[in-house]
Amino acid sequence: MSVETTRTLIKTYYDTFNGGDREAFLALLTEDVVHDVNQGGSETGLAPFRAFLQRMDRCYKEEIRDVVVMVNDDGSRAAAEFVVHGTYLSTDEGLPEARGQRYVLPAGAFFTVVNGKVARISNYYNLPDWERQVTGG
Repeated sequence: MSVETTRTLIKTYYDTFNGGDREAFLALLTEDVVHDVNQGGSETGLAPFRAFLQRMDRCYKEEIRDVVVMVNDDGSRAAAEFVVHGTYLSTDEGLPEARGQRYVLPAGAFFTVVNGKVARISNYYNLPDWERQVTGG
């Protein structure tokens, strides 16, 4: 993969996420994609990723903005820094009660790219900062 091909893939990943077409979004991933959930476990495969997206869509309305993509020399790995602008729609298990709270959260992600698709995604953000924003604490 070239640097520009990978950069375009990652930008498309976020553009497609923002556009809401979940099947087009999932088509950017390998069948055995590894998803490292922020401050959580690791899931493998499209089915768990689809279930994750369904939970996210039920609980949150998010838009990813100000995306900056960095790619290694052979295009096999990338990182992105961005800002999540969101609304907490429905209470997510183990988290504070949702009441339509808005939040703005800096975040980052690391990617492995194989044959033009995302094979691993690891997301990172400050969960205590998010909790403070949604609880007013």
